[in-house]
Amino acid sequence: MRIKWFFVLLAIVVMVIACRHETDEVVPPDIDPSALAVSVDLDQVPYPTLSAYHFFTGVMVDQTPNGGVLPYDVITPLFSDYARKFHFVWMPQGSSATFDGPDASLAFPNGAVLIKTFYFDNVQPTNERKVLETRLLIRRNGQWLFADYVWNAEQTEATLDLNGRSVPFTWRDDQQVMHDLNYRIPAAAECFTCHKLNNNPVPIGTKARNMAHAFNYPDGVQEQLAKWVEVGYLEAGFPTPQPVAKWNDVNVPLNDRVRAYVDMNCAHCHADGKHCDYRPMRFAWQETDNPINLGVCVEPEDPLPGHPELTYIVAPSNLARSMLLHRISSTDEAVRMPLLGRTVVHVEAVQLFTEWINSLNGPCN
Repeated sequence: MRIKWFFVLLAIVVMVIACRHETDEVVPPDIDPSALAVSVDLDQVPYPTLSAYHFFTGVMVDQTPNGGVLPYDVITPLFSDYARKFHFVWMPQGSSATFDGPDASLAFPNGAVLIKTFYFDNVQPTNERKVLETRLLIRRNGQWLFADYVWNAEQTEATLDLNGRSVPFTWRDDQQVMHDLNYRIPAAAECFTCHKLNNNPVPIGTKARNMAHAFNYPDGVQEQLAKWVEVGYLEAGFPTPQPVAKWNDVNVPLNDRVRAYVDMNCAHCHADGKHCDYRPMRFAWQETDNPINLGVCVEPEDPLPGHPELTYIVAPSNLARSMLLHRISSTDEAVRMPLLGRTVVHVEAVQLFTEWINSLNGPCN
C-alpha cells in the first residue's frame, strides 16, 4: 500500500512540475510580452507616450529599433538648427509601400509609421547627448496623422505634445565651438504648414530620389530601396531612380548641390499646391534644371522693405543684389527663409550659395 501511494504522489509532483514548466515557456519570468512587438492601434493612436508603441528595445533613448522597425536616411537632409536625426519606418505585417515616381514620396499603406528623432551631442554642462523630440507620421484612413513626442529631462520617456515649445540649451560642435540655441519644437499647425499638398498632410523626406543610396545596416551595407523590397516594405518592379546630389559633396557639380539643398529645404513650400505656391520659384529637383525656377534673374514680386538693392531673387555674380542669399543669411522671422524649422543661420549653406552665385554668369538682361 505504501508503495502504491508513493507512485501516486510522485505522479502528482511530476504533473505540477510539468505544468509550471509549460507556464514558464509561455510567459518567461520578468519579461513583459507586450514589449516584444510594436503596437500601432489605429483606433487608439496617437498614444500619450512614445514607449507605448514599442518601436525601440532596451533603453528607449538609445533608439535601438525593435523587430520590423527599419532605419533609413536621406541623401540630402532637412536643416534643423544643426540637430542630428534618426529615421525609422514601420509597417503592419503584409503591407508595403509603392513607388510613385522618382520625384514623389513613396506611397505608404494604412498603418505605416515614419519615425524621426531629433538630438544633439555634446550638450552642456554634462557634454552628453540630449534627445529632444520624436516625430511620428502615422498613415490612418488614407491620411497622415502628426504626433510629436517631447522627451523628459531624465531621457526616460517622451510624451505627446502638439502645442509646440522652445527648449534653450548650449551645445558644442565638432570644431569645439559653443552655441546657445533656443530649439523650436513645432506645434501641429507648424507641422502642417510644411507638410501639406493641396491642404492634405504629406511626408517630405521620403522622395524616392532622395533615398536612392546605400545604407549601413547591422547586417551590412545595402542599397536602401533594395533593402525595403527585401524586407517587404516596398513593392518590387520599379525603375531605379537617379539620386539627387549630396548637398555638401565637393566632388559634385556646384549647381546640383544647390538644387539638392533647395529641393529638401525649400520645395516643401515653393511648389504647386504648397504653402508658398504663389511665389515664382519652383525648388523641386526636377524643376530646377531651369535656372528661372531657382530665381536666377527673376525680379521679386514683393521688394523687401529697407533693401532696395535686392533687385533679383538671384543676381548672377552679385551677392549684394541677391534676395535669396539675404534671406537664408537672416534669422529675422519677417525675412528668413525657410521661415519655419530653423532659428539660426546654416553657415555652410550660406557658403554654398555664395560660391554658387559668384559662379553664375551675368548680368541679367
